[in-house]
Amino acid sequence: MKAIIMTAVGNPDVLKFQDIDEPEISTATQIKVRLKAAGINPVDAKIRHNGLFYDKPLPAVLGCDGAGEVIATGSAVSRFKPGDKVWFCHGGLGREQGNYAEYTVLDQRWAGLMPATASFAEAAALPLVLITAWGGLFERGGLQAGQTVLIHAGAGGVGHVAIQLAKLKGARVITTVTSEQKIEFVKAMGADETIIYTPAGLADAVNELTSGKGADVVFDTVGAEVFKQSIAATAHFGRLVTLLDPGELSLAEARMRNLLIGFELMLTPMLRDLPEARDKHLDILKQCAQWFDEGLLKAHISRQLPLAEAVTAHESIETGHSTGKIVLVV
Repeated sequence: MKAIIMTAVGNPDVLKFQDIDEPEISTATQIKVRLKAAGINPVDAKIRHNGLFYDKPLPAVLGCDGAGEVIATGSAVSRFKPGDKVWFCHGGLGREQGNYAEYTVLDQRWAGLMPATASFAEAAALPLVLITAWGGLFERGGLQAGQTVLIHAGAGGVGHVAIQLAKLKGARVITTVTSEQKIEFVKAMGADETIIYTPAGLADAVNELTSGKGADVVFDTVGAEVFKQSIAATAHFGRLVTLLDPGELSLAEARMRNLLIGFELMLTPMLRDLPEARDKHLDILKQCAQWFDEGLLKAHISRQLPLAEAVTAHESIETGHSTGKIVLVV
């Protein structure tokens, strides 16, 4: 089969489009999927740049997010049949094969039926970002109806679905963007107020919008500098959740505010083999599929590229300025 393989650690040009062996079902509970699309996420580029999560030899197939059609099932598979359309976040971290390929095999436990009204590209764009946003907002952030949430980088992959999930919860959403051009987009996603991010003015802008209180929940999808500036934008007794390592910094003001600080890494259940936690991920996708089919949730895809153009996709996502998601169409 055709696949994109990571041949070395390095720049995007280490990704090569070539033939590899087609995977086959090896256990009774596995399904074989003809992949139709693979979502591109920043973690893919980080793995390519820094190396696999596992002590495995290269080459490897990247790509955590996939969507496609079931074409074969193991003898004990009960949840799917050939012809079913499925989506999942599985593989691509260096142990199991990722989804930059024409076919994949995975246990039935880790796949869900994709939204009936979604295209394969839309379905492949969503699993990782939906699970990440859900975990950050609701599980770590404890977001409740009527609260104010500040979502950083609202035009990004995680950000644009986080806005939608927060509005479905009944929260007031403030979001940061990097340019005037992105304001209309995040408003269309449901944002109530927008701030063009500048480190020096973030806390003042949020406090002005919240009558000096700050946001009840702050969701940082960017990193250390944004996390640091967000402390003064978080309400006393509020919650500050980040996807990234905030680095070394003084937490004196966070302590004075009695903040709960949380970390969201949705890959943990895969990396640490925590099956019960992964089951919760499938529950999230099931609920989000329902909302998608009801027209309450959508994916914004800024670029669809053929599988062979994975290098271009990685170059694009590494700019850090993509709106929504980038998807490889298989």
